Amino acid sequence: MTSARPTCVWPGDPFPLGAKWNGRGVNFALFSQNAERVELCLFDLSGEREVNRIELPEYTDDVWHGYVPEIAPGQLYGYRVYGRYAPDRGHRFNHHKLLIDPYARMLSGRFQWNDAIFGYEVGKDPLSFDTRDSAPFVPKCRVIDPTFDWLGDQRPRRSWYETVIYELNVRGFTMRHPEVSETLRGRFAGLAEPAVIRYLRGLGVTTVEIMPVQAFIDELPLVERGLRNFWGYNPLTFFAPETRYLAAPNLDELRTMVRRFHDAGIEVLLDMVFNHTAEGGALGPTLSFRGIDNASYYRLDPDDLRHYRDLTGCENTVDLHHPRVTQLVLDAMRYWVEEIHIDGLRIDLAAALARGADETFDRHSGFLDAILQDPVLAKVKLIAEPWDMGDRGYRLGQFPPGWAEWNDRYRDVVRRFWRGDDGMVAELASRLSGSRDIFEERGRRPWASVNYITSHDGFTLEDLVSFREKHNDANGQGNHDGRAENYSANYGIEGPTVDAGICKLRRRQKRNMLATLLLSVGTPMLLAGDEIGRSQKGNNNAYCQDTEISWIDWSLFDKEEERELRDFVRALIRLRSGHVVFRRRHFFHGQAIPGAAVKDIVWLGPSGVEKNDQDWRDPHSRFLSYVVSGQAGTKHRSVSGEPEHDGTFLVILNADDKTVRYPLPSPSPAGPWMRLIDTANEPSTGDEGSFAADSFYAVAPMSFVMFCCRLRASSVQPGSGA
Repeated sequence: MTSARPTCVWPGDPFPLGAKWNGRGVNFALFSQNAERVELCLFDLSGEREVNRIELPEYTDDVWHGYVPEIAPGQLYGYRVYGRYAPDRGHRFNHHKLLIDPYARMLSGRFQWNDAIFGYEVGKDPLSFDTRDSAPFVPKCRVIDPTFDWLGDQRPRRSWYETVIYELNVRGFTMRHPEVSETLRGRFAGLAEPAVIRYLRGLGVTTVEIMPVQAFIDELPLVERGLRNFWGYNPLTFFAPETRYLAAPNLDELRTMVRRFHDAGIEVLLDMVFNHTAEGGALGPTLSFRGIDNASYYRLDPDDLRHYRDLTGCENTVDLHHPRVTQLVLDAMRYWVEEIHIDGLRIDLAAALARGADETFDRHSGFLDAILQDPVLAKVKLIAEPWDMGDRGYRLGQFPPGWAEWNDRYRDVVRRFWRGDDGMVAELASRLSGSRDIFEERGRRPWASVNYITSHDGFTLEDLVSFREKHNDANGQGNHDGRAENYSANYGIEGPTVDAGICKLRRRQKRNMLATLLLSVGTPMLLAGDEIGRSQKGNNNAYCQDTEISWIDWSLFDKEEERELRDFVRALIRLRSGHVVFRRRHFFHGQAIPGAAVKDIVWLGPSGVEKNDQDWRDPHSRFLSYVVSGQAGTKHRSVSGEPEHDGTFLVILNADDKTVRYPLPSPSPAGPWMRLIDTANEPSTGDEGSFAADSFYAVAPMSFVMFCCRLRASSVQPGSGA
């Protein structure tokens, strides 16, 4: 890096926004519609000493800019922005506060809570003006060299129909991994280790969805309780990666991780937060957006501009009504795709980004329409969390074509059915078959439903069958945080037990839900560690537990039952990938298959005959079975356009506490049924029996059973190895 004391400053350009090195110097550009002037502050390599201030000389189209020819990558910087300090009019400029560039690609230094980071005098009038310098407590922006040798990186480009998502946290996945060195644990480099990628590839997942890696901070209440933000949903900026995930202050580690996943044929999706920032509400700190142009970046209360519209539960909402703010979010999304080679994005509280001027959800909002026509973003996987915390914020199924959506209705009905709740069968049938009632419009396909039973938010699968109530005392909030209703059960004892009968039933229920998930139509998502029985000790809101509560305990592999569960998940994924009926391109309609005497799906009751309206209305039914066929003549076609042939499958779900003597129906074409799965057995796969049509099969209480007729010889058999 050259001297931080340049002898000249040129006008530069208003585009691109951020700090752009061109090989000879750096162009700085910062949007602020309401500022009066902007100073660029340069720091030494330690980030502790401000060595120069340069007033940006030009203001073009609401962008302040200047070109400094004598600095290079590695230079640390920040901004001081001058303007009116009038919170009652929405303006909170305070040039005493060092501000982070919204387009910063890298940060340097630790964030520290201190009264000096607030624009007002803490403990006094919230409209007061604080004159202390916040620079010692705020991370500095770092100019980067954007070049990286991708060595012919090839994106896996998995189709939605073959996608199996695995949600993980960078720290949680590797902090206790025995084959990851201690220096790399909790970092991108740890995820890139061969042992980690070998495990994921062996499990069979096609896609990892990584929880937020944008730079974030630990909220003050957490710091005061000796805790840290573990999930990362508290962004400081939208471009820069979180430094605690980096072993060195550059992007190479992150890019190398992505490249190694791609080499293994695994896609990388990122969970991104654009709906709010870490600056919080009116009493929050001034770190970036608030001090650069509060009235432009945030949605303010029109009745009192001192306060913010809170559609996120985090005290502020980023205002995508402003075109420059929409540009910021789209630029950030595009940056992660183009420069970091990310394969897709899951957007947190996406409904908040799509509210119109009247604050109602608009599927033709500027944000959603811009993505639809964007030549980069329209081609990658996009997943919406289809709700926010505002009025009428629940919008499942209402995002436009091209988006997939987290389907929490799937989560809840599967949990409740296997728990034994009344009245679940009819909705369960809809969820198992792709949620046609929610997603079938404008050409949307079954993959739009991201099916999941557990995610980072809530119980793990182990805790779902071990705890009736949440146990969040470790969070220090008196167990008042977290969702009250989890649709969980403990089967007799709250928490861990050595009771053999309860343990056996819990293992069966885990297998039931995993089989349901991975053999449902739609896009399945697994929570990391569920395949080996990971527990959070009953904590269903472990957002602040950067501890062993959240870290995956890989020693669970020492237990035979957990290895068997992992093998069961492997077998289910192979079964799904080998049979088109479980990864359909079109919804079921119960119609006859052309050229065959069967329907694409037939719903049956415990008597083995097709269900009628009265059967569907029975609130006490806890039994569901169906036959699905994937024969030639359907719309199932391979990438080459050739018809994909498949067998006929019989699936039985019995959530009752009684054995059902079930008459096996006659398949078409005629032939014996081969049993592929029975979760009442341990292990549940690999013991294929042959059963004649019209014979009776004893379906055990709380069990999932599946048979196949005319299994393709080329398909992979469950239980056949890694």
